[in-house]
Amino acid sequence: MTHAPEAPTGPPFIPISAPRFGEAEERLLLQVLRSGAIAQGPMVARLEGLCAGMAGVPHAVAVSSGTAALDAALEVMEVGPGDEVITAPFTFVATLNAILRRGATARFADITDDYVVDPESMAALVTPRTRALLPVHLYGLMADMERIGEVAQRHGLGIIEDAAQAHGASLRGRRPGSFGLGCFSFYATKNVTSGEGGVVTTSDEGFAERLRLLRNQGMRGRYDYTTIGHNWRMTDLAAALAIPQMERLDTITAERHHNAETLTALIGPDCGAVTPRTPTDQVHAWHQYTVLLPPGTDRDLVVSRLAEQGIGAGVYYPRLVWDYPLFHSHPGVVRDDTPRAADVARRCLSLPVHPGVRDSDLLRIAEALRSALAG
Repeated sequence: MTHAPEAPTGPPFIPISAPRFGEAEERLLLQVLRSGAIAQGPMVARLEGLCAGMAGVPHAVAVSSGTAALDAALEVMEVGPGDEVITAPFTFVATLNAILRRGATARFADITDDYVVDPESMAALVTPRTRALLPVHLYGLMADMERIGEVAQRHGLGIIEDAAQAHGASLRGRRPGSFGLGCFSFYATKNVTSGEGGVVTTSDEGFAERLRLLRNQGMRGRYDYTTIGHNWRMTDLAAALAIPQMERLDTITAERHHNAETLTALIGPDCGAVTPRTPTDQVHAWHQYTVLLPPGTDRDLVVSRLAEQGIGAGVYYPRLVWDYPLFHSHPGVVRDDTPRAADVARRCLSLPVHPGVRDSDLLRIAEALRSALAG
């Protein structure tokens, strides 16, 4: 005789991320399905308008992924072999891969206490070979683009913003994607998601025109080939999923802000972990809420203890982006010394603050972290 498995006991699991879809997404998806036209079309154009408004620029060009956005931006900026691109070592590998695919060399600046790239460290790495600066707006906080812009202007460099995690952020009233070519992602875990997808924002009409050609096999019109291009098109299905979230982006950001502020207060200053802060002149999008564990802490053990209490935690990122065997001898990777980034990679831990987290969940998360660190 077989017995049905026992139902799980205890409070529900709180995941590190949880996309939320509702009737608005369903309605637009059905509209596209019933139209019979599911490839790039009017929904993509509608999403592009919302993205241009988000960044405060006249142009937004939707593409198939955040990685494609980086590839496209580097290509239209004509980065290639012999060029150097200065970026952050504390980022997802897509940032580095895009540089290497262009045949360029990646240089790595250190980060600040806010986890974003340090403009002064970037400035120190500029050489005659430097072609572009590629700051990463990490966890939803913008890098200091005013100072980075000064470095770029002083040396005649291009700027590509890796804004994959920064939808809804701002710096002194100015949005990511407005300082250079802005590269956003709509991957499944992002604050706005279409499953896969991305967009490049720009104030430069020439760049925008070139981006539209590149994403569509280099065609200006049907079978009118003007350049060697790619298939980087976004579908109307993906755009339909993202549009309602873009329309409520301010609400999504406000909910994440509430959860982050509440969690900081609940964790308190005495548990041993350093909680994140928001500079007074910035709006943090809170893609991730990341604490620094005390030096020497067994992070894997903390993650395990949190999981035992039903709390999902993530490590973004466990090592510097170049610190993997395939990059150690790569001719396009310069392993610059970045001690602050190396320290953060050893101690960082992200906790759930997405809009699906309730105040009672935040109390559970804070108590679980305090308990895990207390041993």
